[in-house]
Amino acid sequence: MVFAYGSGVLPQIGHPTTQSKMMDFIFVVTDPLEWHRENMRRNARHYSSLRFLGPATVTNVQCNWGAKIYFNTLVPTHEGLIKYGVISERDLICDLLDWDTLYVAGRLHKPVNMLLKGAADSELAKAWQLNLNCAVRTALLLLPEAFSEEELYETIASLSYSGDFRMRVGEDKNKVSNIVGAQMPEFRALYKPVLAGLNEYLVLNANNHGHALQDTSPHAKYRHLSLLPMQLQRALVQECNKDGRSRDVEEVLLVAAQDPDTGDMVLKGVRSIVARSSVTQSLKGILTAGLWKSIRYSSAKVKKMISSWHR
Repeated sequence: MVFAYGSGVLPQIGHPTTQSKMMDFIFVVTDPLEWHRENMRRNARHYSSLRFLGPATVTNVQCNWGAKIYFNTLVPTHEGLIKYGVISERDLICDLLDWDTLYVAGRLHKPVNMLLKGAADSELAKAWQLNLNCAVRTALLLLPEAFSEEELYETIASLSYSGDFRMRVGEDKNKVSNIVGAQMPEFRALYKPVLAGLNEYLVLNANNHGHALQDTSPHAKYRHLSLLPMQLQRALVQECNKDGRSRDVEEVLLVAAQDPDTGDMVLKGVRSIVARSSVTQSLKGILTAGLWKSIRYSSAKVKKMISSWHR
């Protein structure tokens, strides 16, 4: 699987896609060691000085540090600058199913430009669909009984940014609404199969300005909670047991389903996952990109954030 994402590829309000913008790609590979060995033979200059330690070290850094993805950034091509990440298929499947880091899984909550897609019945494809299903169920737990279609997609799109420190110091403050506002048709197409399977709990009238009503009963909330990814359920258990008790997952989910503040609990859980991975991956980026590229990349992000203040 290979896909492109971000404002250099897909439209965002206030960020026209032009050749001057850096394009972002992610490669999903079955054998990271062999992939890096071959890529370093062909494109050694894409890597930081870490390449001098060999492909085994690069693979170790990829698979065991941060969000288990390795980025080469500010790579010049005939189409302009690109950034590309490499993640193993096994690690991506784990993130899609369990939200271990919600890093690449979170990017796949939003529309992407799929350049190379595997078989529809593959383990990866099934995990991708389950990831979308979990994103909708999580969003429903955060939303009130009545909401709009746009609010649903904005809530989904915001999940992977919740708790990310970069949203405070290096991103456009309107990033989520800019993405959804410019990509409504793509969001509809992406989530249509998932929403069709949730008609027992959700009624979405696309013909009536996208108004939606959901079942917010304890039964419905418990159903959503019981199907959340494992790491998010664990985060809920940790949050609920801060009072010193030792309730298990089943007990916590039953309590959470009855709680009027279920959404707050779920949001705290999402934030805890994202906060951890965003910090560790950013620190890893200094090593994989090199200090100079890290400074250039961060400076561009800060400039984008400052420009958003004036729109």
